[in-house]
Amino acid sequence: MLNITLKYVSFDSDAAFLQIKQTEVNTISPYLFIFYVHVCSAIFTLFAGFTQFNDRILKRKTRIHKNVGKLYVLVVLLLAAPSGFFIGLFANGGFYAKVSFVTLSILWFYFTLKAFLEIKKRQINKHKAFMLRSFALAFSAITLRLWKVILVYLFHPSPMDVYQIIAWLGWIPNLLLIEYFIYKQKIK
Repeated sequence: MLNITLKYVSFDSDAAFLQIKQTEVNTISPYLFIFYVHVCSAIFTLFAGFTQFNDRILKRKTRIHKNVGKLYVLVVLLLAAPSGFFIGLFANGGFYAKVSFVTLSILWFYFTLKAFLEIKKRQINKHKAFMLRSFALAFSAITLRLWKVILVYLFHPSPMDVYQIIAWLGWIPNLLLIEYFIYKQKIK
């Protein structure tokens, strides 16, 4: 993910994926800015999320957990999820891909907000369950790309077919797996 993100360090209007989004870049004035907000904020959420589930940090470095967690919540709620919603409206792959990405951003926002509200009420297990869900959706940035490689390697579908499929495969299996984990761990 870091390698993919580094392709955008130039903030060019035609860097990497943006090469196929030139219609949006040239006709929707806030698209490029919001795209870069999403890229920059979403990569942070992945790094932050990995620190939040580390037992050593949770038990010995509670201040780090709390501060990075607050930053994660702010970044998701104010930057990553809203920008994901916006760019999801213009996703490749047609209507179904757009529905998937918009739904993903809404759920990501909701789970993150619920996690924040639960910790404010000192509901640790509910907080943990919602943060696991939130991070499962943040992690879709990685799983989406893994599914893309697998599908292209095995089946050689057209690019738009790939988008329609990975739009859903990128996050639904993550959410199902985390729900199973929450169930098995009895985190309620």
